[in-house]
Amino acid sequence: MTRLFAVRKKIDWGGMSLYAFLTVFGLLMLMPLVYMASTALKPISELFLFPPRFFVQNPTLLNFRDLLLITGTSNVPFLRFILNSVIVTGGIVIGGVFISAMAAYPLAKHNMPFKKIIFDMIVAALMFSPMVLQIPQYLLMSKSGLMNTYWAMILPYLAAPVGMFLMTQFLRQIPDALLEAARIDGASEWKVFWVIILPMLKPAIATFALFSFITAWNDPYPSMVYTTSENMKSLPLAIQTIQGGAGVIARVGTFAAASFLMIIPTLLVFITSQRMVLQTMAHSGLKE
Repeated sequence: MTRLFAVRKKIDWGGMSLYAFLTVFGLLMLMPLVYMASTALKPISELFLFPPRFFVQNPTLLNFRDLLLITGTSNVPFLRFILNSVIVTGGIVIGGVFISAMAAYPLAKHNMPFKKIIFDMIVAALMFSPMVLQIPQYLLMSKSGLMNTYWAMILPYLAAPVGMFLMTQFLRQIPDALLEAARIDGASEWKVFWVIILPMLKPAIATFALFSFITAWNDPYPSMVYTTSENMKSLPLAIQTIQGGAGVIARVGTFAAASFLMIIPTLLVFITSQRMVLQTMAHSGLKE
């Protein structure tokens, strides 16, 4: 009896209740995603039922077929929109990560002149809305002759104050003795950056890459402003066109299918980078 009482006493009911509470709310947060997938698989007869059904009863892939047919009747195939989004999003994420990392390294680990002023300007840039920069960015792209190119949709978004701030704060936690040891061994600054800094920045890079990917992948603005060619339009703009085109009622299922296809890359990127994002939030780098 004494042993049984001791075992019961060791049960952490508070922790179990907390886990159960978080599990329930975690499942509730997944409900919109499940509903989106269910709607994408619903036939037209189930889309307008009242009261509406949460789960699909007779799943079908007709909505995805209609999506290809609708976009196939236009001058630009649906796969072209996906390719444009992949190129623009990949350029913004990869370019933004390297520029932010290279800018953060001297700000955090070198005694460069006006370092504090530059960092304060980066922090101040976080307070400005991206809408403020749209007219200057458009004028720069227009005067440089880059309109209707991928460069016009990528270059304005490479300078990311969020990434510079995040990586600078992360790099400040890395011991200076580690970098000095590499320099004593004959490593150049470029080698220190590639061999030591970048591998240790992986959690911060994954965090910024995730945020940057979500923003760039879901933003229709670049292809709306920096190009007039249908061949350069991105996937978010194509989905808006499907949503607002003729026969809106008949295209509800098609719009659901397009939205579901669009969110799949975001989920994959989040799942692959989730552990590093949590590591960034929890540890914030190394400490001396």
